[in-house]
Amino acid sequence: MNTVMTELLTPQLGLTDALAASILVVDDEPANVKLLERTLRTFGYRNQLSTTDPRTVTALFQQHGFDLIILDLNMPFMDGFEVMRQLQALGRDDLPPILILTAQHDQEHRVRALKGGAHDYVTKPFAVDELLARVRNLLQVQLYHKSIRGRNQWLEERVRERTRELYDTRLQIVRRLGRAAEFRDNETGLHIVRMSKMSVALGEACGMSSEDCELLLNASPMHDIGKIGIPDQILLKPGKFEPHEWEIMKTHATIGAEILSGDDSELLSMARIIALSHHEKWDGSGYPYGLAGENIPLVGRIVAMADVFDALTSERPYKKAWTVEAAMEYVDANRGKHFDPQLVDLFRTRLPDILAIKETFAEPASPDPLDQSSAAGTGR
Repeated sequence: MNTVMTELLTPQLGLTDALAASILVVDDEPANVKLLERTLRTFGYRNQLSTTDPRTVTALFQQHGFDLIILDLNMPFMDGFEVMRQLQALGRDDLPPILILTAQHDQEHRVRALKGGAHDYVTKPFAVDELLARVRNLLQVQLYHKSIRGRNQWLEERVRERTRELYDTRLQIVRRLGRAAEFRDNETGLHIVRMSKMSVALGEACGMSSEDCELLLNASPMHDIGKIGIPDQILLKPGKFEPHEWEIMKTHATIGAEILSGDDSELLSMARIIALSHHEKWDGSGYPYGLAGENIPLVGRIVAMADVFDALTSERPYKKAWTVEAAMEYVDANRGKHFDPQLVDLFRTRLPDILAIKETFAEPASPDPLDQSSAAGTGR
């Protein structure tokens, strides 16, 4: 355990700390205020402020954050009970202890004050030794509580930092997993960057929360992670699949879901859903389960559109990039077939943003592109 941690866990508070604490004196009688100021100063309390107007107490506390308030009860404009009520109405967890110093000796006032938020009660005329002892005791407790709050804040910040580090590390791992699958399929990392950002644009258009959109951004790159489990002779085949090869190829959806299973984090749970459902089609003709319509998870429908559109409009070793117009004609032709009709409409509304994403994360042009008519590359 390092020195800083040890000090935070075992705060040592002495007389010096108490003498440096900030004290507010509240009494409508200037003579009483001067007497208290002189008494406190004589015994080393050097950080004090006084007011004869109880209406200013709340504002003074918000400005200075005192460690102790010495408060009279009977005052014009506002009595000590109302001062305590206003302080408690602030709803803060760092309110200082209140020492009532009053000429009211009766039990009724004492009990009412203690129930109203006071921590101690001293009557006038007071014995100096007794008052100073009570001041010291209240300050030591308050300073200890402040030290504990400071320790807790430090620990909470460390936990937040560590949680962010773990989250960032997990993101780096899942992004590289996504890239690994794309490299096996002759893709580049920029495809998964583009399609994930396009997915977010479409998710926002659907009304997804910012938290869910962030999950979508980081989960969607793993949509084809299951391709890691497909044999090279099938995955990298340049021509059309034979029926039995296509059946093997389709298993990448369930392989991906299996790879991503066994973790209950929101990120990997969404990634698993996407991997399993992004090849389903609105009309039920997709795979692996032939789901139809809204039975297909929304994130799967979103990623399907973004993946296909980027694949169509991107150049590959085996095909030329389609124009945006040609790709949108394909999307429209598959409205209600491959794609959710509502998502097609929303996709059009966000098309300027989607094209900006393509431009920002564009691939270097291929030196020898093939004809557009070969290998549509619609996310097989």
